[in-house]
Amino acid sequence: MHILELLAGEVRYGRAALPECCSRVARYLEEPFREAFLRIGGRMEENTGASFGEVFREEMEGALRSLPLQGEDREGFLRFAAQTGFADGQMQLRAIEQSVERLRTTEEKVVSENAEKCRMAVGLGAMGGLLLILVLW
Repeated sequence: MHILELLAGEVRYGRAALPECCSRVARYLEEPFREAFLRIGGRMEENTGASFGEVFREEMEGALRSLPLQGEDREGFLRFAAQTGFADGQMQLRAIEQSVERLRTTEEKVVSENAEKCRMAVGLGAMGGLLLILVLW
């Protein structure tokens, strides 16, 4: 989400299009994302005919491989690039903000599920302990 928020800030306050923002945002990121964003900016400057969404997906898939993400989480992050074919900065900003909201919703869901799993693990541990006491008694 941090990356998307940085991109949104560049589009909003820097008044630049997403391809131009990538090189600017790279200086705030750590590896492997810094290198990926520099490559995205460079490839978009070369103007090879590939869309921003295609270039972003290709470069970020390589950077995301080093993270312990499930396929669904990875796709949730990469999904925003497919919606960025807009020339208008406001539409690009809206697409980024929608992606951030979807990621926040997913994050809240995962946190809630983890809390439930922790409670269940404690309950199962207590029940296992009681069973062990009964068996040994």
